[in-house]
This record gives sequence, C-alpha cells and structure tokens, in this order.
Amino acid sequence: MSYNIAVCVKHVPHPDYFSKVKLDPKTGTIIRTGIPSIVNPLDRHALEVALSFRDKYGGRVTAISMGPLPAREALEVALAMGADEAVLLTDRKFAGADSLLTAEILAKGLKETGRFDLVVCGDFAVDGSTGQVPAQLAEYLGYPHLTHVQEISLVNGKLKVKTTRETGYALYEAQLPVVIAVNKYSGVPRNMTVPGIMRAVKYELKTITADRVHLSAPNALEGSPTRVLGMTEVKGGRKAVVFTDEPAEAVKKAIEHLKKVGAL
Repeated sequence: MSYNIAVCVKHVPHPDYFSKVKLDPKTGTIIRTGIPSIVNPLDRHALEVALSFRDKYGGRVTAISMGPLPAREALEVALAMGADEAVLLTDRKFAGADSLLTAEILAKGLKETGRFDLVVCGDFAVDGSTGQVPAQLAEYLGYPHLTHVQEISLVNGKLKVKTTRETGYALYEAQLPVVIAVNKYSGVPRNMTVPGIMRAVKYELKTITADRVHLSAPNALEGSPTRVLGMTEVKGGRKAVVFTDEPAEAVKKAIEHLKKVGAL
C-alpha cells in the first residue's frame, strides 16, 4: 500500500538573530528586514519522520508551507532532504494570519493539493512558539491528532505512537488519516544530498494563492480572531551577592539572605 504524507514546514527568523527582531507597532507582526531565515528546527524533525515513514511503508511526501515567496527556501530544503513534492501557499492577503487562520489556510491548501493519510508538523515554531497550529489544523481537516510525538510505526494499518510526557511517555493507537506533531526526540534529521539540492533548485514549485483559498475577511490580518495589541520591552538584570566565607558559613548566610529578600 502507498501512503500520501504531508509535512508542514515554516520559514522562520534565524534564532541567532532573535535579539535583533522587532515587531511592527501597528500590525504586531515580525519585521523580517535584515533577518536571515531558516527552516523551523522542529520541522526538519517532522521531515525526517515523514521521509522515514515513506521509506519504510511506501508512498509520497509533499512539503507545504505558507509564507511570502522567499519561503521557497524552506521548501527547497525539504526537497533536498528527499521530499517528492512541494507546495507554497503565498499571497499578500495571507500576511498577518494568527495561528487559527494559519491552520485554516494550511488545511484548505492541503485539501486543494490532495488527500493525505498522514500530516506531520513540528510541535511548535521558534518564532511564535504557540504550539497551536497542529491541533487547529487537525480540527479543520477533521482528523484526530497527537502531539509531542517521539516514535511512530504502522501495525495492521493503524498508527502506533509514542509521545513524550514530563514524567515518562504515553502510547497511543490512531486510525489514519491523522495529524501528528513531533518533538526533538523523534529522530536526527537527514542531510541534504547533492542530487537533492540540484533537483530543488530547478523544481517548478506549485503555488496556491488567495483566489483558491477563500478568506471570509479582506485579508488575514483583519480576519484573524487574535492579534498583538501592544508590546513592552523588558530589560532584565541581576544584582550579585557574593559570600567568601567557608562553605558552611557561606551557605548559612545565603539562606538568611534569601529569607530576607523573600525568596524562601
């Protein structure tokens, strides 16, 4: 049997430059000018899970992303790693979408592309870090979903899933189709290959615009039910207190000081 697998990938600001990221005071969205972008780190893990599933059980992997045209770079990485197809949802009307509207647009894009047995996402994106899109996407698709996924396997046509928990792990069984969100323990992402890179550069990318994904509002910013209303810069700092006594005496003084400042 052959399976259709989709992987949601996001083009995000490089974490090394987060200190330089600013928000537009009017829209509350990230100003990306001068900030290099990469594939969201957990989405590379999602790609590995999807590709490994295809390699073991057969099928095709389609990478899908929503963003401006430069987001093609994220899809090129997916293709260079081994994805079979790539789709970009791109339109100025999509700009400023919150997590709920992003999930809706992704769901409509997936339905426009085909029917998928397995949809794989990263647990969260490093820019927004809401972790909401996978569950919201599943709701729009009408699929069950599982998050914090560490391992998957296919047994008698059903997906066996191991998910990470704070105090251990949990095991689930899910009927396909299903949406899963994977964590960093799900496997080491494979490297891009030279043939894959050459294919990715020449690949004729399929794009889907707003005329094929109906929005109830004039644009995503107006149609999003949530938005950033304000921003405050918080400047942190620490005041060090150093005790140079013998260890036992230093511990005693440290405890007394913590009690004095209300920390204990």
